[in-house]
Amino acid sequence: MKSDFSVIIEQDADGTYVASVPSLRGCHTQGVSLDQVIERIREAIALCLEEQGEDTEPLNFVGIQTVTIQS
Repeated sequence: MKSDFSVIIEQDADGTYVASVPSLRGCHTQGVSLDQVIERIREAIALCLEEQGEDTEPLNFVGIQTVTIQS
């Protein structure tokens, strides 16, 4: 069975890529390159589906917004 999941990828101050899947609780990983983080998030998705069950429905991706707050 094939499923598509939206993945958010960010880069931290050290240059490490961090990927997360909002529709799968606790599904995130990191890597030193985009190729590595994509490979690792595929593995993380498979593990999350194994743990949470295959019936998990992906969320519909709407977009990313930057929100600024004054501290």
